[in-house]
Amino acid sequence: MKNIVLVGFMGTGKSAAGRLVAQRLKRPFVDLDRWIEKKAGRAVAQIFADSQEAGFRKLEQEAVEEVAPKPGQVIAAGGGVLLDEENVKRLKANGILVCLTATTEVILKRTLATLPHRPLLQGPRPQERIEELLALRAPSYALADLTIDTSGLTVKEVAEEIVKKAGEKHE
Repeated sequence: MKNIVLVGFMGTGKSAAGRLVAQRLKRPFVDLDRWIEKKAGRAVAQIFADSQEAGFRKLEQEAVEEVAPKPGQVIAAGGGVLLDEENVKRLKANGILVCLTATTEVILKRTLATLPHRPLLQGPRPQERIEELLALRAPSYALADLTIDTSGLTVKEVAEEIVKKAGEKHE
């Protein structure tokens, strides 16, 4: 049974919808950021502060290498996981990549309360930073097997779409 791997930018609903999809399908749920935090013994924001983005990406590669081969999971991957070609190969080898998207405005609204814990959005203009990162990551996100815009959907509706579309793709 292939994994359902949720990818996409922060604030698009990967973790929240992923938990619901896992419950509905009675599959294990793995949040790669939580996996990395547990393994590193510190929060993602602290990893970025101590080791910069490069240090975090190395831990992310290790997480993908360990988690991706195990079948039948729902995996919420970090927003930049697809920037690494090896991560893409590993995740696609045993999974269906579902890219969750949202408008810049929706992403900003959803992440506003947690900005201090979002290292890549630090600075005076988070909306501009979101736009810049979305443009930079667009080619990577286009590698997904399917895409779901979560902008106008509830978490439950997003989960239902994932189950429906990933199920169709899996058959």
